Amino acid sequence: MSRKSGSIQPGATVPDVYAPGHLGELTQIIDPELVDAVLEDTGARERRLRLLPARVVVYFVLAFAFFERSSYRAVWDKLTAGLDAVPVARPCASSLSRARRRVGSAPLRRLFAILSGPVADRGQSCTFYRGLRLVAVDGTTLSAPDEEAVTWYYRKHIGKVRTFGYPLVRLVAIAECGTRALLDAAFGPDHTGELTYARRLLGCLDASMLLLADAYYDAFDFVQASRTREPTSCCAPPGNGGRPCATPCLTAPT
Repeated sequence: MSRKSGSIQPGATVPDVYAPGHLGELTQIIDPELVDAVLEDTGARERRLRLLPARVVVYFVLAFAFFERSSYRAVWDKLTAGLDAVPVARPCASSLSRARRRVGSAPLRRLFAILSGPVADRGQSCTFYRGLRLVAVDGTTLSAPDEEAVTWYYRKHIGKVRTFGYPLVRLVAIAECGTRALLDAAFGPDHTGELTYARRLLGCLDASMLLLADAYYDAFDFVQASRTREPTSCCAPPGNGGRPCATPCLTAPT
């Protein structure tokens, strides 16, 4: 985060301190007015002045994408690093946690729905093939905290004698090739397979796209489901040396 993201006068009030541009580079990418509008639409905007306004909490959560291995306090310090000119509240981890619960997930979901989507123009390399926009689907797993508040839903793996390892979150996303812009994403417990989550993402596809996937996605029911959205599909089936080829049901243009 930039340490010189705005000019702040000594004695500034809370709204002045957290004005647009004072919370680092994130405010240059995601417009604070858009964040305010999303908070208003989802009913998450505060009704009284707080030391942790809802807009600031949204940027605080977004900052975790950059500093995912940092603690709450460390992320907060990075987010407010450009506010050295005035004293700023340094909330404890529990206060930041309560602020996250107060704002909830709805504003973040709405913000993602607005900002997600393809961004490349026709002149950008590695993004189009024979007139079709290249997008790719794939999945991964992420470790979650081994706590009762998490494991009731994201269950640990069960062996012959006992459970083991950390609970896992399965994440599947469709992204634009060349820009890595996300079109859509789904996540949940890892006992649900990638294909199930991938089917939930098919609504972001259209006939202007060429969907790339590895051999795991070369399944008849997934291809048939994607066909209703009219994208061209291209998978790398087993025994083909990893070379991509069009699926039997949907033929790539020649």
